[in-house]
Formats: sequence, structure tokens, C-alpha cells
Amino acid sequence: MLLPQLTVYRHDRRNRALITLSGEIDLDSAPLLRASLERCLRDGIHTIDVDLTSVRFCDCSGLNVFLRAAQQTTVAGGAVRLHHPPPVLARLLDLTGCGFLLLGPPPGPLPSPPGDAPAAPAPAPPHGSVPPASVLSGDLR
Repeated sequence: MLLPQLTVYRHDRRNRALITLSGEIDLDSAPLLRASLERCLRDGIHTIDVDLTSVRFCDCSGLNVFLRAAQQTTVAGGAVRLHHPPPVLARLLDLTGCGFLLLGPPPGPLPSPPGDAPAAPAPAPPHGSVPPASVLSGDLR
């Protein structure tokens, strides 16, 4: 029996959700991510913060899921915001020029899981930019 590549935790606070992901997002795990984000919308939640601190990898199938969710939440009057993307996703966002759609500042503080002390919000990157992340090693000339 294989362990799941992606674990999804959801914490709701009123009309907002914090989705915490752990593992890898790829072609095999993207349907789980898509279903989780769509479930938020079906439950009437239109502001979704996604914590990617524990995500080790995310390919273009994951990016597609995030972009579709951003489109759906925008139509519903909300937003999807990614927090702490792994370097490979940051690079994808930079290469595609769509970081401004997913990395903008959240519309308020992130909800804390029950029992946790509130954490200070992380500074948002400048609008439209993603810190460069090296995906290749070695000297490129």
C-alpha cells in the first residue's frame, strides 16, 4: 500500500479557509487538490489561503489547479492566495508571469488552527514578483 503523496488539512473560520498542504503536487495528486479547493467553494467559502510550507514539489498540473481555483473564487467574489511556495512553484509562477494572480497579500490575517498562538503574518512579495529560485545547478554561460 502506497502512502499518499499529498496530505490536505482544512481549517475554516467563517467564510474563509486555510488549506495546509504537505507532500508533493503532481499529475497524480492534483485531483485531490482540485477536489479540496472545489469543496471550499461548494461550502460557501470564497477566500482560501493555501499554506505550502510543507510542499516539497509542485509541477504545472498543480499550478493549473491553483489558477482554476483562483478564477472560480474571483467569479464568486473571493480569492485564492498561496503562501510559502516551494522553489519549483515559485519558479513556475515567475516563468509564466502569473504570480500576481496567486501571491498577492491576503485580505486579512491568516486563521490559526485551534490551540495555536497567532503567528505574525509573513511579508508578502512585491506585487507581481516572485523571488528567483534556482532550478538548475552548475555554471550556465
